[in-house]
Amino acid sequence: MAGKEWLAQSIAEIIETSSENSLHLETGEAAFGSPLLGFSKGDDPFYDFLKKDIGSFYCHPTQIFGAAFPHKKGTGAELTIICWILPQTEATKQDQRQETRFPSEKWTRARLFGEQFNNHVRMTVVGLLQRNGYAAVAPVLSPLWEQKISERYGFASTWSERHTAFISGLGTFGLSDGLITPVGKAVRIGSVIAEIDIEPTPRTYRSPTENCLFFTSGKCMKCAQRCPAGAISANGHDKERCKKYIREIANPYAENNFYLKTNSCGLCQTGVPCESRVPVRKRAIGKEGGK
Repeated sequence: MAGKEWLAQSIAEIIETSSENSLHLETGEAAFGSPLLGFSKGDDPFYDFLKKDIGSFYCHPTQIFGAAFPHKKGTGAELTIICWILPQTEATKQDQRQETRFPSEKWTRARLFGEQFNNHVRMTVVGLLQRNGYAAVAPVLSPLWEQKISERYGFASTWSERHTAFISGLGTFGLSDGLITPVGKAVRIGSVIAEIDIEPTPRTYRSPTENCLFFTSGKCMKCAQRCPAGAISANGHDKERCKKYIREIANPYAENNFYLKTNSCGLCQTGVPCESRVPVRKRAIGKEGGK
């Protein structure tokens, strides 16, 4: 009983019924809405490209799977990467949309408790697959996952959920480096690698930045206007400036006001045309980026 429909139904049921999908407020609000699902194969050329482009430290799906199951062959063609998009709720986006300098409480809760729930989804999907006879591993929960410095892009890691989602047909990058999906940019992303044969999701876009208004028209830049750190410009996303603001200003604010300790900002993900949808599907004419 394996296939897209089975996994889509199973993951949707996890999101809908799990008590872990919560902002941990007295109102009982969920952290995320209904998920989107995409698939890619372990031998997709983009996974080889990422290793060359981001850095040799970047893990190919076969590396992560091989480390988890050294007794298995696990060739790229035999592996499927299952990727999901967890959209922020309208209530959380509305809460965040009203802010101009600091992250809202609901957004901060979604960052902390929502990512904890995302880990729960990862582990639950791995368990579901393994109980049905399919070896599976969640890359960001693997011992191989760690933060790194890319010579070309600065802050990076050994596995990127955003890039995995791009390869899996779920969206393209924006000026702020966020992934613009069919349900917008205000999302969290998860993925699992499994030894299962599922047809990959077609990539309907022709450019890594096709869904971004700036790259298609040279206009918009609403995300830059929303960034309190001034970390977004026509040149892209300044990761160091962004991180400095989060660590030195946004995080202390969240801890002092909400008593929550987590990396929270995300103002560039709301109050923008790509918050909850793809604003344009034209061919990109600007520079390509999104790393």
